[in-house]
Amino acid sequence: MQDLMTMISTLRRPRLLARAAKHGAQDYDRDRHLQRILGYGSLPGNGAALVRLIEMEKEANAQRMAEDAAYSLVRHLDILIALLGEAQLFKASRAPQYH
Repeated sequence: MQDLMTMISTLRRPRLLARAAKHGAQDYDRDRHLQRILGYGSLPGNGAALVRLIEMEKEANAQRMAEDAAYSLVRHLDILIALLGEAQLFKASRAPQYH
């Protein structure tokens, strides 16, 4: 199985959607954004949150591609913002610590 960062870096979405998500990820607040998407309660760890967000994004993208009436652009964008924000936090937590 591909690692999480590879899966995220290989996502190909419409340019406007991707640009909006990148812009939104700059102001990502884990407590506020992730709670809204995953539901209230204790938040999962960073890796577990990424796995859930990847699955949720795949479902949203499948709805978009199928032109499903239940597709919500706002929800898809929220998921992508959280996905990019969590990926940044995941990457930062894995970076070597130099003292």
